[in-house]
Amino acid sequence: MEAIAEQVREQTGGNFDITIFYGGQLSGSRENLDGIQLNAFEGAAICNFYHPGKNPAWMVFSLPFLPLGDPAVDQYVRSRMFEHPAIVADMEAWNAIPYMSGLLPQYEVLGKGDAPTDLADWAGLRVRAGGGLGDAMEALGATKQTLPAGETSTAFQRGAVDAAAFPYTYAHVSFGIADEADWFTSNLAPGTSECGWVLNKTAYEALPEQYQTLLMDLRGMGMDVEQAAYAEQDEKNLPVFRDTMQEIVYSEEQLQAFRDVPGQPVWDAWIAANSDAFDAQGVFDAIWEYAEEAQNQ
Repeated sequence: MEAIAEQVREQTGGNFDITIFYGGQLSGSRENLDGIQLNAFEGAAICNFYHPGKNPAWMVFSLPFLPLGDPAVDQYVRSRMFEHPAIVADMEAWNAIPYMSGLLPQYEVLGKGDAPTDLADWAGLRVRAGGGLGDAMEALGATKQTLPAGETSTAFQRGAVDAAAFPYTYAHVSFGIADEADWFTSNLAPGTSECGWVLNKTAYEALPEQYQTLLMDLRGMGMDVEQAAYAEQDEKNLPVFRDTMQEIVYSEEQLQAFRDVPGQPVWDAWIAANSDAFDAQGVFDAIWEYAEEAQNQ
């Protein structure tokens, strides 16, 4: 978002300025949509799993084993999904409009204590993981915990959490998990979530048309900057991870077993639980349709 703010300032000669606040300065991480609804600010970053009830359709992004591993496919799919009627409707309830995906990389897990080198070893572990990813962990016998990112490091230090799933690798470093961990998974790739940007609908519609167009035209550039930043962090962080922690690399047989246990059942349960509220099957199918489109381009 910083890159977009810079471009907006430059391309409008300083007439349109976006001021970014950090670390809950304007609102708690779980209350950003409430702040948008109250017109307390004009935009916010949200994470879908902090408030599933506020954005039920957005929880599709947290289902495990979606076809989003390729960065180019991921960017295409999320861009299209941000225009999906159900995704848009979730935000309309809060006077918000989806703006730009955070393109969270695939999650991996860092933890303390004995390394879960076999799927059975996850049983009993307390794992910070949200949404369908958390459900997948529960299917392996782990206990799901949905702490805000900023609280996880403290819980880790106090022994209240055994492991934490975050976008790999930058978030583990940003939130101090890498400083405490003994081991990390490098190819589990169980899924991801959506921590993206939304805009205050009232504020956006009050902008001159050329400013609205400029904001929308800059989304592709903003996502390209995000992808480059993630790649740069991986290049720096991975050698440190391998020097300071035990790396867990699962075999293809183990990975397939993991997908079989929590994959389809979690998908089916999510669709069944939400079908009365919105077209959950359609939202789920759209992910796969857009992924196929991206792969065929």
